[in-house]
Amino acid sequence: MGFERAGYEVTSYFSEVDKHAIAVYKHQFPNSTYVGSVTDVRGADLPTIDLITFGSPCQDFSLAGKRKGMEGQRSSLILEAIRLIRECRPSVFVWENVKGTFSSNDGADFWAIIQAFANIGGYRLEWQLLNTSWFLPQNRERIYLVGYSTTTGGDWRGVFPIRESNEQTSLSGINVIASCENDVQSRRVYDSDGIGRTLTSGDYKSPMRVQVKQIGTKLDSNGGTQPYQQDRVYDVDGIVPALNRGKSDLIIKHEIGDYRSDEGWRPRKDGNCPTLAARAREDGSGQPLLKENYRIRRLTPIECERLQGFPDNHTAFGNYDGVVKPMSNTQRYKQCGNAVTVDVVSEVAKNCLPLFKTNQQ
Repeated sequence: MGFERAGYEVTSYFSEVDKHAIAVYKHQFPNSTYVGSVTDVRGADLPTIDLITFGSPCQDFSLAGKRKGMEGQRSSLILEAIRLIRECRPSVFVWENVKGTFSSNDGADFWAIIQAFANIGGYRLEWQLLNTSWFLPQNRERIYLVGYSTTTGGDWRGVFPIRESNEQTSLSGINVIASCENDVQSRRVYDSDGIGRTLTSGDYKSPMRVQVKQIGTKLDSNGGTQPYQQDRVYDVDGIVPALNRGKSDLIIKHEIGDYRSDEGWRPRKDGNCPTLAARAREDGSGQPLLKENYRIRRLTPIECERLQGFPDNHTAFGNYDGVVKPMSNTQRYKQCGNAVTVDVVSEVAKNCLPLFKTNQQ
């Protein structure tokens, strides 16, 4: 999706082992071809491949994990991707992984990976740590590495650095984050400098929540007071954006935070939404929580999709062997937490376009 938004024409072959992720991908990209586990894919069985993108499992590199690094069974799957690059010789490949890859085993793992890429031969390598917060209100730091062929005749101007943009669309000092429906004014979502923490695949023991406060009242017909109503989904004083389509009539402001059984409510002083987790359960535990007028609720799957740059309900249905079925909330939360941020990928993809001969592939 990120590459399509950047102007690419994509015919994809995809590898995955999670049946629910496979089903959603088949439903959203019906012209794609599923090729099984990466351990079984061979370059000789594929047509000419222009681009390979992959995000090898990050649990063994994650700062929140046990840090087994390349010795971990899951993270070592990156070697299968390196094998495929050698077999397919794409013009460009893009790898994404967690920030902890830099420091795993005191940096030895990252440089072993760089050496393995370099040993393929014929590719120039660039990498940068990017944050989703530069594009969407989620603090999600991820490494993006791009390798591009030195023999395809593309433009070598370089992919990185990508910088946080200072050019932001605004209305009365409020930054436009996204649109809910058809980009109409009443359906836009706004942000007043608030950024959510990174969406992760876990965190159910200390889920995020946002504190919402009523900041206006007016007299009702009986002489009493009632919340001041205004039909919009943003507020000037808010810390983080309202992600619930603005169906509440209250003018509210938000305080993002998380909860731990031993400490209770912990507000986030920087206003950043915590990382979305992939270990979320059906009831949404493991995901951020919102406190609306002191009533706490979890972020909905749609809100998590928006924090990753997906359209609403992107993960709501899956194609299981030709039968489209609804996706459970547990799987929707998990997939949002495991996903790469579409807006970040799109920015990387734009910078990769000159690396192709035709700029059309």
